[in-house]
Order: sequence, then structure tokens, then C-alpha cells
Amino acid sequence: MTDMTENRGGDTETSAARRSPLTKRGGGDPGSRGRTTIADGVVEKIAGLAARDVDGVHAMGSGLSRTFGAVRDRVPGGAKSVSRGVKVEVGEVQAALDLEIVVEYGVSIADVARDVRENVITAVERMTGLEVVEVNIAVSDVKLPDEEEEEPERRIQ
Repeated sequence: MTDMTENRGGDTETSAARRSPLTKRGGGDPGSRGRTTIADGVVEKIAGLAARDVDGVHAMGSGLSRTFGAVRDRVPGGAKSVSRGVKVEVGEVQAALDLEIVVEYGVSIADVARDVRENVITAVERMTGLEVVEVNIAVSDVKLPDEEEEEPERRIQ
């Protein structure tokens, strides 16, 4: 009778048959079996939050979209849109992003745009594993210090 502990001379048919079935089935790393897809909306949210974290960014989106967003935010049960001002195209391994931002008066727009790009690329690539091929930034407005926040007028009922 041959025992596994006595069979030290390499793999034989008997020792191969006694191996764990995990090494013979499916092949490859279990983490690589299957496919992961990431929705555009997921990348939009990640990018929106990362862009808002940059000093000098006052808001995201154009004036019209911010006005509609403010109305939507007041609806009971409505959540704040973190993806406002963000559009993405997501492929299998790459993503391209377009951001529309409002900057605060007095900041260097070039510096803010650079910082937004760096923050967005870092966050999206780290969280999704996608390669960010471009981040286009459109500055649609400047928030002046004496401007009031844009809020829709309230109707008296």
C-alpha cells in the first residue's frame, strides 16, 4: 500500500487524482472568471464627487441645469444629483469624461482645471479599474463673491 507521505518522487496518477478539484476545474484565477460591467451613471457619480472636492469649484453644470437641479432637490424623496454637469462614455476598458464646472472668482482657472482632472482621473481609475483617456472641462460660469445663491422662487400656496 502506497501512502501519499511516502510518495515523494513527484506527481503520479494516484497523487494527481487526490489533488483538490479546484486546481483542475475552470482554469485560472477565480477572480478573473466572468465579466464586470460598470454603468455610465456609476462613473458619473464618482467623477462628480471627485470634481466637487477640488478647492475653487463652486458648482457643477450650467446655470439652467443647476436651476432645474435645485427644483428637483426640493421634491420630497428626491436626492441631490451628484452627477450634474458630468457626461461619460464608458467602454470595456476605457472611459472619457466631459465636465461642466462653475469656478469661484479669484482662483486660477487653469490650476482648478488641472486639479479637477487629477482628482477625477485618480478616483475613477482607482475605483473602477478603467483607464481614463480624457477629461474635458468646460468652465460655464464664475461665482462672484456678491452673487446670491441661485434658488428658484418659492410660490405661496
